[in-house]
Amino acid sequence: MKKQVRRTGDHGIGQLTHVVHMSDDAQELRRFYEDVLGACVYFGVDEPHYLSYEDRYATLLMIGDLCVETMAPRMPADTRLPVGRFYTKYGRHLHSVGYQVDDLAGLADRLLERGIHIAKPGGGMIEHLAPETPYFFPSPRDTAGLMVEFCGTDMPGDPRDQETWSVLERMRRPHPLTIERFSHVTLGVRDLSAAVRTYIDVMQAVPVGTGMDADLAAKYVMLQLGDGLLQLAEPVDADSDLGRHVDTWGNMIYGLRFKVTDLDSAEGWFDKKSVRTARIRRELLVTDVEDTFGAPLFFGTEEVEGHPLS
Repeated sequence: MKKQVRRTGDHGIGQLTHVVHMSDDAQELRRFYEDVLGACVYFGVDEPHYLSYEDRYATLLMIGDLCVETMAPRMPADTRLPVGRFYTKYGRHLHSVGYQVDDLAGLADRLLERGIHIAKPGGGMIEHLAPETPYFFPSPRDTAGLMVEFCGTDMPGDPRDQETWSVLERMRRPHPLTIERFSHVTLGVRDLSAAVRTYIDVMQAVPVGTGMDADLAAKYVMLQLGDGLLQLAEPVDADSDLGRHVDTWGNMIYGLRFKVTDLDSAEGWFDKKSVRTARIRRELLVTDVEDTFGAPLFFGTEEVEGHPLS
């Protein structure tokens, strides 16, 4: 059976198609995800795919029910193009998230009417979405720092769209990481209230929780956007890791969190693979970004209240 996708908003924002992780070598990053996180590559299987108008290499892979796109600019990075500019500024870092949208043109009109600038593939601003445009990026300046891709079609070959998905889900669970599913993306922000207004009023995200996240030392609001959760988190401690991230980069995607069954097993696996982790508390650990290509990856046993797949 295919994955059952829940949608939000008037224009049908649906599947969280992928999270993009930027590095200087897409193949090296792909090997890390395969070897350490048990990922299965389904696009760019033999070698990374090259896209000329973005001048970048990429692969698509699954970690549990999350699709990650490993991406790298062709070196030396061309700073005239968005991918090259991003890598030159941020280096190894989480880059963006993507969503499939039923009514892409309608969503584009909604954003434009509300003063959100949107860019076309390869760069350049859009005043009106052409029917043939496959996807677009709202300006991160207008989305509280999140780089997000809205796409009119699903990812080609996405295993979640196949009738065999329910079988593949069962096959992946014996991995030592014991991942049950992807939990959420965390976006660090300077002004939580302003960020929340953007997502609820403009993108029609659905609030599912709010409070203090002691692990991040941040106040947060959890939102459902499409079939994924987005945690908007404003640090209350400038010396916390999230606080330093926001101080350095401003509003920007920070980390990813997965729900696991056995945290001791996950911790032992990371140790075997020489990936350093910190056990924040009994139910949660986080990887050392030096070992995970600039991205803090969180693994916990607790359920996020309001998760659309719970």
